[in-house]
Amino acid sequence: MRQGAPTLVRFLSAIGLGLALTIGAGSVCAQRVLLDRIVALVDEGVVLQSELNTRVLEIRENAARANRTLPEAEQFRTEVLDSLIIENLQMQLAERVSIRFNDDEINRILGSMADNNNMTFDEYLEVLNEAGVYLQTREQVRKQMTLQELQRGMVNRRIQITEQEIDNFLNSEMGREIMAPDFLVEHMLIPTGSEDPEKQSKLRFAADLTARIKDGESFAAVRAEAAQARLFEVNATEFGWLKAEALPNLFREIVEGMEVGDIEGPIEAGNGFHLIQLANKAGGTEQMVKQTNFRHIMLAPNEIRDEQQTEDAIHEFRQQIVDGEDFATLARQNSDDDTSVVAGGDMDWINEGQLPPDMAAIIDALEIEVLSEPFRTNNGWHIAEVIERRVADLSTIYLRNQAEGALRNRKFDLELQNWLIEIREEAFVEFID
Repeated sequence: MRQGAPTLVRFLSAIGLGLALTIGAGSVCAQRVLLDRIVALVDEGVVLQSELNTRVLEIRENAARANRTLPEAEQFRTEVLDSLIIENLQMQLAERVSIRFNDDEINRILGSMADNNNMTFDEYLEVLNEAGVYLQTREQVRKQMTLQELQRGMVNRRIQITEQEIDNFLNSEMGREIMAPDFLVEHMLIPTGSEDPEKQSKLRFAADLTARIKDGESFAAVRAEAAQARLFEVNATEFGWLKAEALPNLFREIVEGMEVGDIEGPIEAGNGFHLIQLANKAGGTEQMVKQTNFRHIMLAPNEIRDEQQTEDAIHEFRQQIVDGEDFATLARQNSDDDTSVVAGGDMDWINEGQLPPDMAAIIDALEIEVLSEPFRTNNGWHIAEVIERRVADLSTIYLRNQAEGALRNRKFDLELQNWLIEIREEAFVEFID
């Protein structure tokens, strides 16, 4: 335990280590009613009795709902207090490194919580207000976001992944399993059996449904309409996201060979005719990415050049290029984009989806080697020229990045615990009886 913080200790001793309200109107001897007290000094912060009581109550209620046994009272109190001390240390550190979240960011999380409860944002806030926990919930969300961001930054910098570790992981059975793609499969079944006199009619029915989907109708809509029509029984299985090996043997290999949107069926099995569609696919090792190589000049309004002057200037530069001036030279001399100015405005190869949406819309629409008209984005005024486009195979890079991420995730929890132990051991902590 690190010793120190004498100023804080003397100050808290002077005020009696508690918060009291003096009452006793008209009486000579005033009573002191304890509102709260400090149970631990933690570097430059404190843990209050009210925080400890609230956390103990929360854990007891959760344990009761889950029918989970808790430690003996004294051990339980010690463990809860220690977790509050570690939280306090992390919040102090987050404040020192300026990790903060504004109200809009908190509202986005609350909006997601509202969606998960099938409520609008306003309905969810009303429920929280009626329960008297609105402000408490906001602070809990803010604290959790802060702790997660701090831990992510502090712990990830401690984790080192070598190239050999990545190679070993990719060659392992676990690595191959993790890196395999996930499939989202839509499904329906028209039940039948070998002795079913309507088997051929059901086969034609299933084929008609397949044709409708191939012609552009929604799989879900066709399935719902067929079920409501009650011409034949229609069943379905919600598979969710699964790897190929977790899919039924009947169409495992079929799904692996499908592209997103493909429909297959009718697929005959002992229980009937199956129709499947690959609704989506995630992960996997094949990553063909559209890339664009372009160059641009950007001018941003500033203290000596207002919006209109900036727009006039970018028009002038465009005309100079049309008249024969060298694009790269003008970019090096005038562009306000620090990332490309040295390269004469050349942005090199940019993957699809990397550009801000307002700029991507312009670049995607440009013909190769055609100088754009001046256009405005959030960053300023631009002129741009697409040099080349291609589809690049980034499978190896993607695969190794994914493997590194999986290895980092495996190491994260252990390294987090090591870091928490370190900051606890290095902190000044004094318990107040």
